[in-house]
Amino acid sequence: MSRRDLLKNSAGLAGIGFLGTSMEHRFNEADKQVGADLKGKVNHSACRWCYDKIPFEELVVNAKKIGLQSIELTGPDEWDILKKYDMTAAIGWGKYPEKMGLPNFFNKIQNHDKLVEFYEDLIPRAAKAGVKNLITFSGNRDGLSDEQGLLNCKKGLQRIMKTAEKHDVTISMELLNSKVNHKDYQCDHTEWGSVLCEMVGSNKFKLLYDIYHMQIMEGDVIATIKKNYQYISHYHTGGVPGRHEIDESQELNYAPIIKAIYDTGYKGFIGQEFIPAREDKMASLEQAVKICDI
Repeated sequence: MSRRDLLKNSAGLAGIGFLGTSMEHRFNEADKQVGADLKGKVNHSACRWCYDKIPFEELVVNAKKIGLQSIELTGPDEWDILKKYDMTAAIGWGKYPEKMGLPNFFNKIQNHDKLVEFYEDLIPRAAKAGVKNLITFSGNRDGLSDEQGLLNCKKGLQRIMKTAEKHDVTISMELLNSKVNHKDYQCDHTEWGSVLCEMVGSNKFKLLYDIYHMQIMEGDVIATIKKNYQYISHYHTGGVPGRHEIDESQELNYAPIIKAIYDTGYKGFIGQEFIPAREDKMASLEQAVKICDI
């Protein structure tokens, strides 16, 4: 299932049933070794949808074993499982209103009432579960000018800021590329997103800077982060081109990028959002964690 399908339909499905005795034992043994080889500066996370063929609870157990503290892009049905293993969701989502997906979001005035209702319900649930960040999107242009898209997004987002501020939950709009993966998506440049942050005027509205997407759209990743870090609440990884492993098979040098992020004073998570090309997906995830563990 693609991320687009997940965005349209749900926050993803949690694993069904309970772990067997052997799995519980594996978790207990893993818990003793958590982060043994990691430096402790970087908070490590991974996106659920990249590992959707792995039962959720099994993913949580194995992710914690290699030092992750979060499985993100998860929803309320999965947050209890994360809490069970002393993990969190660095950024959450929920089941969006009917006919509401990535192309149809805050830049469409006609969507505002449903989106406001959705977030007004999800924000307090996230806060109760200890989830401090929720994802959102601009929507596709569909003929809208960048100026009108900004005005429309501002109008809708400001309606949920009081609730976000009250519950200390940040609403983060993801920067996506409109060149390869998400044709016509409006929030496709950091400058546009930064202007929107200024217009919304709340420290509980920020950007999710996806390194993969912004390398495709803008390049100049480190300089862009240094210039705009005050507007960024979360980061995603991914190898360019192809969105696979972030190793030497692609063009980005992730260790200096992660160092630049944390040099800004960032205290949040690095969310691995690449699609493993190897058969052993957890080995790829472990490799990525080590690459980013500056």
